[in-house]
Amino acid sequence: MDAETRKNLERISVATVSMQLLKRGLRRVVMSGVRPLNAPAKPLLGEAYTLRFIPAREDLSAPAVLGSDGYVPRHAVEDVPEGAVLVIDARRDGDTAVLGDLIMERLKARGVAGVVADGGVRDAAEAIAVGLPIFAAGPAAPAHIVGLAAGDTGTRIGCGGVAVIPGDIIKADGDGVVVIPRDLAAEIGAAGVAQERFERFAKEKIQEGRPIIGVYPPSPETQKEYEAWRDPEDG
Repeated sequence: MDAETRKNLERISVATVSMQLLKRGLRRVVMSGVRPLNAPAKPLLGEAYTLRFIPAREDLSAPAVLGSDGYVPRHAVEDVPEGAVLVIDARRDGDTAVLGDLIMERLKARGVAGVVADGGVRDAAEAIAVGLPIFAAGPAAPAHIVGLAAGDTGTRIGCGGVAVIPGDIIKADGDGVVVIPRDLAAEIGAAGVAQERFERFAKEKIQEGRPIIGVYPPSPETQKEYEAWRDPEDG
């Protein structure tokens, strides 16, 4: 993600991104059941680094596996690149925790942008206090081995009902989490900035007492008026 794309995507909302993706035929891009745990929500933007869990099985989910050599979830914490978003496929199991405060502390120390998971967070208050953006199913006390077993990293996953491919761009705010295909990120960012510029104009007209019909979406007359309008935010 280049600097201009990042700048544009940081300026716009998840709602705007989802609309721009919808205009390009992508409907299944906003995660379900994954919500911001920070209050207020902390915005999050970065490339996806994926971790996948599989269903629990007794020989794969015994407490001893947590300290075993090569245990995938522990290595994921050390391997996720600086500035990336750790995206965890927890099979939408919000009753078990795939994160906790110790993991969050280590991710913060390593410069990870934040975490998105469709599973739970244990010691949630302490995990949130670390300060990284967390988007997850909610608090959950049981360790992940109660319902899950280690899968792999760096593979295609599902999170919150949305396909996530390593390197996809994750954008999250108070409205939720959207997944942007990497190849569309620059286009979506630029178009999103233009969309929000028009929406500022439309809001101004509605605040002046204009009816929404003919303003949003714009009639040809309103479009001409918009083209002559100058947005103070553009300098």
